[in-house]
Amino acid sequence: MLRDFKKFTLSKKFWILLIIFFIGCQGPRIKEPTKREIIHGIKIEDPYRWLEDGNSRRTQQWIKKQNELTQATISSLPDRELIRQRITDKLTGYDQIWWPYECNGRYFFYKKLAKQDQFSIYMRKGLKGEDEVLINPNNMSSDHTTSVEIWDISKDGSLIAYGLRRGGEDASTIKLYDVDGRKDLPDHLEKGYYYSNVISLKPDNSGFYYKRRRNKGDRIYYHDIGTKPSGDIELFGNNCGPDTTIGVNLSEDGRYLLINVGHGTVTTETKIEIYYQNVAEKGPILPVVNGVDARFEGKIANNYLFLKTNWNAPNGRILRVDLTNPARENWQEIIPECDAVLERFYLAGGKLLVTYMRNVCSQLKIFEPDGTYVRDIALPEMYNHWASCRWETTEAFLTSSSFHIPTVTYRYDTEKDTKEVWWQDEFPIDSNIFEVKQIWYESKDGTKIPMFIVHTKELKLDGQNPTLLKGYGGFNNIQTPSFSFEAALWIEFGGVYAQPNLRGGGEFGEKWHEAGVLENKQKVFDDFIAAAEWLIAEGYTSQAKLAISGASNGGLLVGAALTQRPDLFRAVVCEYPLLDMLRYHKFFSARYYASEYGTAKDREQFKYLYAYSPYHNVVQGTKYPAVLFVTGDSDTQVPPLHANKMAALLQSTTSADRPVLLQNRIKEGHSGLNRPMSKYIEDMTDMFSFLFWQLGVNFSEPNPSFALFPGRVQIFPFHK
Repeated sequence: MLRDFKKFTLSKKFWILLIIFFIGCQGPRIKEPTKREIIHGIKIEDPYRWLEDGNSRRTQQWIKKQNELTQATISSLPDRELIRQRITDKLTGYDQIWWPYECNGRYFFYKKLAKQDQFSIYMRKGLKGEDEVLINPNNMSSDHTTSVEIWDISKDGSLIAYGLRRGGEDASTIKLYDVDGRKDLPDHLEKGYYYSNVISLKPDNSGFYYKRRRNKGDRIYYHDIGTKPSGDIELFGNNCGPDTTIGVNLSEDGRYLLINVGHGTVTTETKIEIYYQNVAEKGPILPVVNGVDARFEGKIANNYLFLKTNWNAPNGRILRVDLTNPARENWQEIIPECDAVLERFYLAGGKLLVTYMRNVCSQLKIFEPDGTYVRDIALPEMYNHWASCRWETTEAFLTSSSFHIPTVTYRYDTEKDTKEVWWQDEFPIDSNIFEVKQIWYESKDGTKIPMFIVHTKELKLDGQNPTLLKGYGGFNNIQTPSFSFEAALWIEFGGVYAQPNLRGGGEFGEKWHEAGVLENKQKVFDDFIAAAEWLIAEGYTSQAKLAISGASNGGLLVGAALTQRPDLFRAVVCEYPLLDMLRYHKFFSARYYASEYGTAKDREQFKYLYAYSPYHNVVQGTKYPAVLFVTGDSDTQVPPLHANKMAALLQSTTSADRPVLLQNRIKEGHSGLNRPMSKYIEDMTDMFSFLFWQLGVNFSEPNPSFALFPGRVQIFPFHK
């Protein structure tokens, strides 16, 4: 840090010495006696249990001092203002649009103008119509921490059900918006924690189906628009407990109601049951999938229920159920399992549009409703692809992006097989200077793990490149090669960006996921550590130039990596992490993660949780890397107590002269969906300032091969 101390101005010398003073004094100012307890015969010490009470005056004082320390440290770093200005110039210089949803010739989408903080909900009448702003959250709060998200749109495009998030909370309120009248209706759903399949509008706009979370669990209700909520009818869920999640959805024609009941985690249920109701004939709610320990995802078209499932097919397959004769012996397999992972499927123009994942690269195929193969949609390799489409129209919108290619949205005709650009993000980047490669390395147990590596074409393998290694490895989450501003900025200054596809994800189907959960979780950490060792061995970087970063489950990943191999990394950014794995399940919605991790209540699960739990594996006197912990005061999925306790413990135990900092962000939850752009810029500035400081990156000397504003990005069109 001080090798160029003589070159600094007197002012910079003062701030550097002040930072060192702060770091030396950064141990917790408030401390209670160590909390001790016996779990399955093992004595567990928890010296910072008191920090679990986030509302206590003691904890609030401690957090305030930690934030002050972090701000004083990072804000005084050399070149921070240059970093902030560069990020600001890049992120506020162009409009952004997400792909549209078409309803009755009206196109609804998110749009954010260049200087705005939040995305608004827009509508365009016809393909060539003017963009009209409908719901603008930028005017709803002075600090711009209010955001909106579309939950459903009526078939005729006259009603929008949208979520309203305020002040960084994970919870939101769902409102109804009259498109023609340009106003909210009185009907709404009270503030709560909503995930997928929350509300479904009837095609005639007379009412809607919705779910509400109660203490006893989710329940499904029906609401007539214009009536009082107290009169809403409970339709389903009375037999479901608090550890299940329920979703509701109407078929496009409004004939069938589909209800799914998930067991397991919120994001990756280990078992899903499916029920349906013939609404048109006012029939009863009947089970169609139950008693099967597998995941199912259903979509209805005409009288057919299409089921994507991993039942007897770890890579996924699609079944078709005739709802006029839905007994299991009559189910038909129309798209069998293959060697690629069936990632997503859509109903599009009377056909099935299916996304496959082969070696972590997307492939898009079209099938007839009986499973007959129609064609591939040729796409570039090492890209990520999404679709927005409906059963009753041949018009589909496909998005495509990669690490170095900003998102392009195409309008595609499923019948004519024609494509045209609908929108492309004009993020200032010269994609031609990047090199993207996928390599395979060997993990501790000999398993081959794929990893994407991105850098400039002129990179020298001299071991001196600042490298950012990011990972996740859990919840069946697939880490695809999507566009990343973080990667683009990192590479601009000669860095290497690496993203391994660790076990625990869904890149290679359910077997890959199961290989990294419960008692196999240590394999995920082994995969990540092996990735770091490979990058060093191959000359991409060295320990002094290597940083790791992860959020949520990825925060657990880097927390385990820094405690198991503190010698391997120079700097760590650990965001919204799970770190106390013996008590995580006791707080908020974390009980839903038990199928992924297990809990300390079980004796056998306790053994492996205790073996890797980062908080319980900090060793006094160890030289730990520099760490920046990031959490949010409104996070209810992974509460701040994890980052708070771990930061306090590391500060009091590390023997290294490297900072351990905590940034407890105000008005920010787990998702970060409603974080205003101005706040995002400041947060990114803090993170990059910290990493450049620790890795010795001189920001004032960017890679000369990177053009800051080269003009319009290069379009990579689909090829026939």
